[in-house]
Amino acid sequence: MKGKWALVTGAAAGLGLAVAEGLAGAGANIVLHDLVAPRQGADELRGRFGVETIAAGVDLFQREAIEAMMADLLGRCGAIDILVNNAVVRHFSAIEQFPPEKWEQALAVNLSAPFHLIRLALPAMKQRGWGRIINMGSIYSSRAVEDRIDYVTTKTAIPGMTRAVAIETARSGITCNTLCPGTLPTPAILNKIAAIAADNGRPVDDVTREYLGERQPTQRFIEMDAVAAMAVFLCGPAANDITGASLPIDGGWSIA
Repeated sequence: MKGKWALVTGAAAGLGLAVAEGLAGAGANIVLHDLVAPRQGADELRGRFGVETIAAGVDLFQREAIEAMMADLLGRCGAIDILVNNAVVRHFSAIEQFPPEKWEQALAVNLSAPFHLIRLALPAMKQRGWGRIINMGSIYSSRAVEDRIDYVTTKTAIPGMTRAVAIETARSGITCNTLCPGTLPTPAILNKIAAIAADNGRPVDDVTREYLGERQPTQRFIEMDAVAAMAVFLCGPAANDITGASLPIDGGWSIA
């Protein structure tokens, strides 16, 4: 991937940063995006992997800000060869109490932003005859859970967007796929498990196995590096004919 530019949204930490690290390890230059420009992360990637990096701080709620960012990046990089739509917001509430402004924010960041980024990246990808688009879905792209209507709705729509892009770009050298991870060891999940263990006076390891066992048959967290490795694979030549797919990485949750 040497010489190619990858834009990863929501990449200051967590899964987005893991994917950026994987792509940088494969030789791609990285645009590391988050709400506030993650300059330290970009510097660390440059130092570790010897690739070029750009830190971009843009609110994906604002279409004009997305357009300005992409105009700047295309001017500096020539093309965004690899686009990873990872940024996400979510709010926890029952439907009847769900704040309308949070609903609008989720639609904008989780769904409209990937659309705008894809439409702006495609012309240069088509001109070069090569491109990779990876949309981050979720186990909740095909399942539901209480009190997260924004997340379930937008993540369910992502595979549809992926299919639409894939069919339009099938003969252009561009692929578009969705990755659907299960439960990742995010700080929010780890804190939730620790709180349950503390409230019940139980070992954290026991509560972790029980928590995951209700979801993922493997009873293990999905490793962020494993999701990153799949993203890297989808950008490689062996995945030239994988497009429009929604690929679960969920420890068997989707088939249980």
